[in-house]
Amino acid sequence: MPTDQANKFEQIHKLHEKLAQATTAYWGTYSNLNTWQFWLLLFFIIFPLVVLYFFIDRKKVFLIGFFGLNIHVWVHYSDAVTATNGFIDYPYKAVPFLSSSVALDAALIPVSAMLLYQWTLNRNKNYYLYATAYSFLASFLFKPALVTFNLMKLYNGMNFFYIFLNYLLVFAISKWITNLFMYLQRKEDYPLENLKINRIFSIRKKAR
Repeated sequence: MPTDQANKFEQIHKLHEKLAQATTAYWGTYSNLNTWQFWLLLFFIIFPLVVLYFFIDRKKVFLIGFFGLNIHVWVHYSDAVTATNGFIDYPYKAVPFLSSSVALDAALIPVSAMLLYQWTLNRNKNYYLYATAYSFLASFLFKPALVTFNLMKLYNGMNFFYIFLNYLLVFAISKWITNLFMYLQRKEDYPLENLKINRIFSIRKKAR
């Protein structure tokens, strides 16, 4: 590695260390176990997981779980990107050393999305319609409430409409990836030469 590059890299590394130290110190002072915000965020983690344990359809547990994992991954990535680049930040966190919100990205949003997906499957409802409704409510009701109570802050032109578009994208990608893996699992039942392209996005069980 050239000397100039190595020096720049070391500077960035030291900045990361200082940022981590400052974030942990801030959490210890303003976002610790003595604040009601910490306990609310902890509730956002524990309560959805308890609800999921009792209400998940165990006949479809791997399908629902795989979909939920997709939601978690894409929500976390988008949250990490916007937080790292200064568009969104969280004054209060359950875990201090992560740029994103564990309470939202690992529990509340994935679990609620999983139960929504399960509901559309079991009642043969239009997934995209209800995912759009979920995205609207999350973006224009829930997220503004977080901002009102200083649990989330928006910067540099970020707004709730952009958050809404991000939710739509996350729901679409998660559904498409889930359908792709369903197709791969059922490949024996659906020969490639008889497969229409729209079946990848709307898989139906083969009638017997």
